[in-house]
Parts: sequence; C-alpha cells; structure tokens
Amino acid sequence: MGGRDATMVLLDENGIRCDGRKVDEPRKIMIKAGGLKNADGSSYIEFGDNKILVGVFGPRDVHPKHMSNTDTGILRVRYHMEPFSVGERKRPAPSRREIEISKVIKEALEPAVMLEKFPRTAVDVFIEVLQADGGTRCAALTAASVALADAGIPMRDMVAAIASGKVADTIILDVNNEEDQAGQADMPVGYMPSLKKITLLQLDGVLTPEEYKKCVDVGVKGCELVYELQKQALHDKYFGNRKD
Repeated sequence: MGGRDATMVLLDENGIRCDGRKVDEPRKIMIKAGGLKNADGSSYIEFGDNKILVGVFGPRDVHPKHMSNTDTGILRVRYHMEPFSVGERKRPAPSRREIEISKVIKEALEPAVMLEKFPRTAVDVFIEVLQADGGTRCAALTAASVALADAGIPMRDMVAAIASGKVADTIILDVNNEEDQAGQADMPVGYMPSLKKITLLQLDGVLTPEEYKKCVDVGVKGCELVYELQKQALHDKYFGNRKD
C-alpha cells in the first residue's frame, strides 16, 4: 500500500493531495442527460478524468422468454471498459473485474428501480467506459441512474455514488487513481439521498471502527453533492438551464 515516502507525496503537510485538492474536495464532475438517439434513455459523465457513456433500453420483452419473471421486471447491467480506456491496452473480452462491477452496479440500482411496475420485461443498462481514472464504478453508477431517469423508468430515487478512502492516515473524499493504488483504503459508496438509504458499500483496505464510520459519513456527504449534479443534468435537458 506504499511506504512513508509514497504517502507523503499523496498528502502534503498542508493537507493538499497529489492532484491539488483538499481532503474533502471531489474532482470536477460534469453530467449530461441524453445524447444517444437510439436509446430510451442515456447519459454522459466526466468524473475527474473518467469519461463514461450510458445507454438504457426498455422496458422490453425478455428473450428467451423463460428468463422473464411473471411478478417483476428484471434489470440487466453490462459494464464495459473500451480497450483504449486505460494506458495499457486491455483485451476486448469481458474481464472478471468487468463482470463483478456489472453485478455490483446492478445490485446497487435494484433498490431504486420499481421493477414490480413492469413484470415480464427487462431494462438493459449498457455502460461504456471511454477513459478510466480511478472510481469508475461510482461514476458509472451515478451516470446509470441519470440514464434510467432519462428513460422514464419508474424510480424511488436516483443512486448517487462516490468513493471515500484513507490516504496518509487521513480520511479523504473521491479517491483518484494514484490514491487508489498507493493509499491505505478505498470505500465506494452508493446512496439514495431522498430515502437516506445506502445501496452500495465496499471496502478495500483496513480501517479502525472510528475511521470506518467517518469514511461512510464522508462518502454519504459526497453522494449528496453528486445528487445535486444529477438533478441539475435532468433539469437542464428537460427545462433548459434555468435554476428556478
């Protein structure tokens, strides 16, 4: 997880991180609703240097039919990193990590989507990571929520997501790639602010019980910031740039 010299670079004596941010400051975030003509709903997000496009299709018939559920709709999520999205070209075939993140995002979205409203159908969420820079699952989950809302899918709330973590024995908000690689802990958090419900919580690293609680609190506050940007993206598409 990096020695003392590495952690000193990640956080200086003034509490400034390696990319110039304060400990509680997120990277620059830009969210746009819509954009894909052939999708029922779509979104694009730039979260730091992450660039991610999401398309939503459905509700639509399930094929093969035996995969459908007579009581509820089903949510299917595919998270895919383009071969050119990282410095070292990745193989086009789905990796174990992509399959795992697809499942994580699906399970984080399911509490938000009213699947019972459209039995025997499926909603497909396609996530394309065009450029990766640490925290892609949180950025993808955030964008997927906007795309679902853009598609008019009935939802209890949108899920906003961001990662908190620990660097140089300090709890930080929005872990970047360098901090993820050399830091002490990384905690992706997905949260429905209107319902005050966490739908994603993972931890890679070691925290004390006090640090764990602070990390969750910092993550939830960060999600509330992201949530405002999600709502603004939808407002901008459907009502223009008016703030009222």
